[in-house]
Amino acid sequence: MPTPAHAAAPGSPTRAGGRESFQKARRRASLQALLLALPLIVFLLSTFIAPIALLLARSVQNREVPDSMPALTRALDAWNARGVPDEQTFALLASGLRQAQQSGQLGTVARRMNFAQPEFRSLLMRTARGLPTDAPPAWKPALIELDERWNSPEIWRLLKRAATSPTPDYVLAAVDAQVTPAGSIASVPENASVYRPAFVRTISISATVTLLCLLLGYPVAWLLANLPAKSSNRLMLFVIVPFWTSLLVRTTAWYVLLQPGGVINSVLSGLGLVSHPLPLVFNRTGVLIGMTHILLPYMILAIYSVMKSVSPVYMRAAQSLGAHPFTAFYRIYVPPTLPGVGAGCFLVFVLALGYYITPALLGGAGDEMISQLIAIQTNTQLNWGLAGALSAYLVIFTAVFYFLFNRIVGIDRLRFG
Repeated sequence: MPTPAHAAAPGSPTRAGGRESFQKARRRASLQALLLALPLIVFLLSTFIAPIALLLARSVQNREVPDSMPALTRALDAWNARGVPDEQTFALLASGLRQAQQSGQLGTVARRMNFAQPEFRSLLMRTARGLPTDAPPAWKPALIELDERWNSPEIWRLLKRAATSPTPDYVLAAVDAQVTPAGSIASVPENASVYRPAFVRTISISATVTLLCLLLGYPVAWLLANLPAKSSNRLMLFVIVPFWTSLLVRTTAWYVLLQPGGVINSVLSGLGLVSHPLPLVFNRTGVLIGMTHILLPYMILAIYSVMKSVSPVYMRAAQSLGAHPFTAFYRIYVPPTLPGVGAGCFLVFVLALGYYITPALLGGAGDEMISQLIAIQTNTQLNWGLAGALSAYLVIFTAVFYFLFNRIVGIDRLRFG
């Protein structure tokens, strides 16, 4: 059949021009979308991504000694770490201490060295105060006479490690490991291990809270999804209202309720159910109760959003065919709701990993989560390097959990509503 005169042949200039116009239109639309999203991208980069990246970079930075004593840093870098350094290195130490004291950086250097060995701060401060005004004939015997600890090779090896940047010290310390004088990596003594038990404790508490939220949230979500719309909306307010209340207020309320003279123990004692107040606060029980109450709405909403799409007709059909109600529920109703269960578990577990306020107020001495230790390092110890290393491990663990969860459950296929 003859081709119409107005139809463009394949490869003709008219069809090529049409494709080019279409591609230009797509590029223009993409550029417009990027420009609209640019303020949000800049906001996220400046207030979220950049601060996290800077904190994680602190885990390998070691700039206190190199910035305050650059000449001594170069000398220590060339030193072979055997015995005690030579006269020139001692002279550079004295010069560096004097310059750091005059510039106000000696406190920063002393705090950094105190992370390596608690007595190092007193050593540096005492040496800086005792430096003679006139240079002695030889600095090595003068400094050793000022403080015998300068004759210890271990002190100089620690100073050499502190003058090295980047450093693995913080990354190792965050998992209770250290570099031995021989240069190998070894774990700290069991009685000095702090951070590995904290990571295990954090995972254990987060998993327990996730399980409790699932056990309590699934029946509530089922009730909300199967009630008439009017009743369901009224009950939904009880799930949503906690989001309008401050986290600190809710945690403090549990502190009042759970204490030995609180409402719960008073009611139990009044009913004669207990003879002594139950230990419900400043322990693991208080932490689990408080975190479960706060994170439970996330689980309920995630499961409810999926349950609303499951038609009750399936259950009635299964029962009409002779299935027991429990069998129909387990084999017909539960499988379609698993995406919501997976989404809720993932959301609650990840949120629980970084919880701080609730464990700090309701937990005891043996219930510190890793977020509390990070706060101690940043607010009390001022050890930003170790805080960055702990944060890096927490981020890595969350990413690994996401990867495993995605492989096992397929989180990219989960429906969040």
